[in-house]
Amino acid sequence: MALKQQVLNEIKRLTEKLQTEQLPDGSWDYPFETGIKTDSYMIILLRMLEFDDEELIKNLVWRILSKQEVDGSWKLFYDEKTGNLTTTIEAIYALRYSGYVSNEDYRMEEAKRFILKNGGLENSQMFTQILLSLGGQINWPNQFPIPVKAVLLPNKFPINFYDISVFGRANIAPILILSDAKFSMKTDQSPDLSDLFAERALNNLKIRQPAEFRSLLDYIKKGVDSLVGLKEDIHEKALKQLENYIINRIEPDGTFCSYFSATFLMIFALMARGKSKADQIIVRAVNGLKSMICEIDGHHHCQYTTANVWNTTLISYVLQEAGVSKNTNTIQKANQYLLSRQHHKYGDWYIHNRHAKPGGWGFSNINTINPDVDDTTAALRAIRRQSVQDNRYRNVWNRGIQWVMSMQNDDGGWPAFERNIDNPLLTILPGGEDLLLDESSTDLTGRTIEFLGNYTNLNKSNPNIKKGIKWLWKNQEEDGSWNSRWGICYIYGTWAALTGMRAAGVEAEHPSIQKAVSWLYKIQNEDGGWGESCNSDIMEEYVPLGLSTLTHTAWALDALIAVSDKITPQIQKGINFLCENADTNNWRTSYPMGQGASGLFYIHYHSYNYIWPLLAYSHFIHKYYKH
Repeated sequence: MALKQQVLNEIKRLTEKLQTEQLPDGSWDYPFETGIKTDSYMIILLRMLEFDDEELIKNLVWRILSKQEVDGSWKLFYDEKTGNLTTTIEAIYALRYSGYVSNEDYRMEEAKRFILKNGGLENSQMFTQILLSLGGQINWPNQFPIPVKAVLLPNKFPINFYDISVFGRANIAPILILSDAKFSMKTDQSPDLSDLFAERALNNLKIRQPAEFRSLLDYIKKGVDSLVGLKEDIHEKALKQLENYIINRIEPDGTFCSYFSATFLMIFALMARGKSKADQIIVRAVNGLKSMICEIDGHHHCQYTTANVWNTTLISYVLQEAGVSKNTNTIQKANQYLLSRQHHKYGDWYIHNRHAKPGGWGFSNINTINPDVDDTTAALRAIRRQSVQDNRYRNVWNRGIQWVMSMQNDDGGWPAFERNIDNPLLTILPGGEDLLLDESSTDLTGRTIEFLGNYTNLNKSNPNIKKGIKWLWKNQEEDGSWNSRWGICYIYGTWAALTGMRAAGVEAEHPSIQKAVSWLYKIQNEDGGWGESCNSDIMEEYVPLGLSTLTHTAWALDALIAVSDKITPQIQKGINFLCENADTNNWRTSYPMGQGASGLFYIHYHSYNYIWPLLAYSHFIHKYYKH
């Protein structure tokens, strides 16, 4: 069959599939899958609060056990070099707490052996140790490294609470309350994990403190000491400020900022502040987390958040790129849904962006105050055609454009959530860049420039676009690639940069583009596809997966199509791979394509194997067969 006809057949198949799976409200709710971490935490949460939901707990137990490796461990992704100690500890804690798996079960014995072989509970990651402290399995330190009073440091202080990203603040605010109270809860069903210490002695929570970390903490403490002149009890004032910060950011569904981890921590932080587990704010939070549960392969999975808005923005856009008219019921319903999800409230983004008005979109259907640049440009792509003729869409469009433009960082790039959250001092603290910072990133910058260049009337010499292009040039890797923040990893970043530069009028012959093209050619697999390992994120250099994936191949193809005037052998081989492997269903089709936090959790977007191949196919046809 001719290549063109194969591609057209695939466009038809994917278009029909996506249209069939749209929900009555116009959205798409493909799962946002993040491994077993949230499943483990949900079991622990329900047991600690003594909330009976046995069917859910049993279902989560089955899912966790189904993901166990032969050596007893659990992994974050298929080709992680060894099992993941932190994830394995969280899993065995949940399984023991559930009461449905005996300690003598061979799977539990294998998990125990893996944990002890790899350093025991005391060698786990900081957030897991906080979980263990909450459950009374280890002790909180006598003095937490970051004093709770540090939240009172003024914004002019060289490092302060609002220098931290909103994602970081949402997790750190409850942790500071909990550590200050040394809060822990044991129940009659609490498991005994003392046999999982390598040294077999009850341990304290340990936060590694290199010399520069200790120096920074000393500096923070000096700043805190300067607050003692305040008349009121500044310790209680700090706690109250943190409590108010949390309560003021509870979403209508009861979750805190719509994040699982933040909500989990919030529940216990508010209990540390005196609320009972029967308080409506606690009950609503638990129910909010339960509302994010989805079903995958017959098992329940607790999503970290929902991805309905993100799915819907991308699917509406790619369907229109594939030829589905804006006047069809599918697109009308999808875009009506998106209109209802544009934000009207001021969120934390306003702290560093005082002259802007609300107009962005968030990631999930429950998010009302925490918009991000990527979802906003994605939503604007989806409604662009309607905005030309319909005043309702035009007003929404204008607000969205203004918000996106206002979010550009001083360095020329674009962040996800907040402007200029790039204080280098924060890289010294635990959590580092992923949790605490929201710096300019290639994926956000490239995709924003692509949107501005292709879908707005901005002149290519617009100073904002030019600054963004210069940022991309400055941050290109030596090998020609770009890293990214939210995708895996260098292929995603390179796709965003190349499509952005071409949309902004950078010539295909430009050395930066040619260097990137050479890199994509170099890493193409023999089967014609591309594939990248999540180890790239951990190693901070490109690590091949060894096999090709549909999504990585689609990203690489779309980048090459954007910069190539004719079908190159590499493009043809890539298209052949997509067509020939469209029905593949194995670990490669469920491999994570997104990063939540480096080394903590990775994301399998169930919509991606449809969205990105369809986009690549559509651009392939438009560029090479429609003159």
